[in-house]
Amino acid sequence: MPQNHSSGRSAFSSFSMVKIIQYVAVAVLVLGAFYYLWMRPPSLNPITDRRAAEALALVQTHRAQGYPTILQAMTEHVRSMSERNRVARLGEWRVKQVEGDLYEIRVQLRDQGVTGQWFEREFIWHADLSLKKVNAASLAADGVTPKEPDAAP
Repeated sequence: MPQNHSSGRSAFSSFSMVKIIQYVAVAVLVLGAFYYLWMRPPSLNPITDRRAAEALALVQTHRAQGYPTILQAMTEHVRSMSERNRVARLGEWRVKQVEGDLYEIRVQLRDQGVTGQWFEREFIWHADLSLKKVNAASLAADGVTPKEPDAAP
């Protein structure tokens, strides 16, 4: 009785094909991860840009109305809303270089009102690293940032 070797070859062939597909899938995932890391905008992670991180720190540690810093004012608002059984969410801080030493820092704050409706405010500041100065660039940020005294002429 002759032996049939074709079933052994097809099993080996399908095993090889599965291995090849697995290696291709892993290669695609690895290449995709490298592509993402290479192409993502630097504004996603301000810590990779030393100047952007400095601008973010300048804004977050700047004096706020009623609080020692802007960051403390924002987190205290979220905490106080939680104590009143309301939800408030502070978004991620985003940093974008406008030109030279001027950076724009943005953060969104979402509050849930009494009726359950959501209100969203965007706080925008401009940080000038050469002058070490922070200016409110939105109405919401203006309510948190104290006014600078006018210089005598």
